[in-house]
Amino acid sequence: MEGGCDTAAGTAMEVEAEASPFSEGFSGSLTPVPAGSGVASSTTRRLGLRNSIQTNFGDDYVFQIASCQEISTLAVSLSTNALKFYSPATGQYMGECTGHTGTIHEISFSAPSSPQVICSCSGDGTIRAWDTRSFKQISLLNGGASREMFSFSFGGSSGNLLASGSNSQVLLWDWRSSKQLACLEDSHMDDVTQVRFAPNQQSKLISAAVDGLVCVFDTDGDIDEDNDLLFVMNVETSVAKVGFYGNMYQKLWCLTHIETLSTWDWNDGTRELNVEDARSLATNKWNLDHVDYFVDCHYSLPDDRLWAIGGTSAGTLGYFPVKTDPAGVAIGSAEAVLEGGHTGVVRTIYPAGSSLERLGQHRGIFGWTGGEDGRLCCWRSDNIAETKKSWISSTLVSRVEKRTKGRHQPY
Repeated sequence: MEGGCDTAAGTAMEVEAEASPFSEGFSGSLTPVPAGSGVASSTTRRLGLRNSIQTNFGDDYVFQIASCQEISTLAVSLSTNALKFYSPATGQYMGECTGHTGTIHEISFSAPSSPQVICSCSGDGTIRAWDTRSFKQISLLNGGASREMFSFSFGGSSGNLLASGSNSQVLLWDWRSSKQLACLEDSHMDDVTQVRFAPNQQSKLISAAVDGLVCVFDTDGDIDEDNDLLFVMNVETSVAKVGFYGNMYQKLWCLTHIETLSTWDWNDGTRELNVEDARSLATNKWNLDHVDYFVDCHYSLPDDRLWAIGGTSAGTLGYFPVKTDPAGVAIGSAEAVLEGGHTGVVRTIYPAGSSLERLGQHRGIFGWTGGEDGRLCCWRSDNIAETKKSWISSTLVSRVEKRTKGRHQPY
């Protein structure tokens, strides 16, 4: 069987044992907020890593973080083409899975009824499933060496479909039998960077690509591209990430490779918001460095609120509320700031809760971030002395021969 794993007990990540005052309102080592800056100190939740261990973290990136609370496991994909696993609360190393021979583009604990299984897709043309108890590969779908796998999603009306985005194609399998059911190759003209089944309408599949198109398919029954392509939304530039929001998840947010933001009603294909100057608007909403990129968006269903998470080249992050009223200001003042953990571009953020108010209630953890500095940071925000610790990794990645790595370049 292809793939392998390293199950030898690893050294625990160095843990910062000093109590760190990350409770709401803390601004100890952070930049003061001047009047009129657009960032109100009474409403901005400021978080940071103090006295963090400064050491050499190597040349490798943290690409993505995934977590499964049911089995208390944090997974990270690295630019070494490996997956590593840690304890979310302490940073204790748990194990490693290797086998991919190309860049890992996406990881997820989304396999149906299998909380111990994490899946990954890669530039090597495969989608692999790994058992996090044994750190062994348990299945492999091979789209072919010429097909780079950028994204995947489980869904379908029966829950049996696995969709993947490849080079101008959307592929669909029955994940139980590993049988390929369809290849949708006429809707996109370039790399399909995202595929997502709709949360409340599992037969509906969204695909987004470098060609700037976002397509909506109906996957019920025999899948036929001519009859099952419902809508095409033209973002007009290369799409990096999409996600669902709204009380029925009827809306779609979209981030592009040139850092623009738009929102859509995917049920009828209409664009509701188009923010071409999102970085400038966000920069004007805090008094810190220029916002250079957006890492992700975060939606809170209980609050029905959407945030765009912007970052600086120095590694500071801000949660900026997205105002979906077309007549108002599209980007609001930063409501949470994560500063002091990273020294470079942040690639991924995994929140511990659904809303900003609840983000500190999961064992006092706000969330986790990873980036191009090779660091995995855990952010805490609680008032419980015995758990008021944050950790930052120093043994996350191994140094390998240095090579150039970049964000997805559409052109």
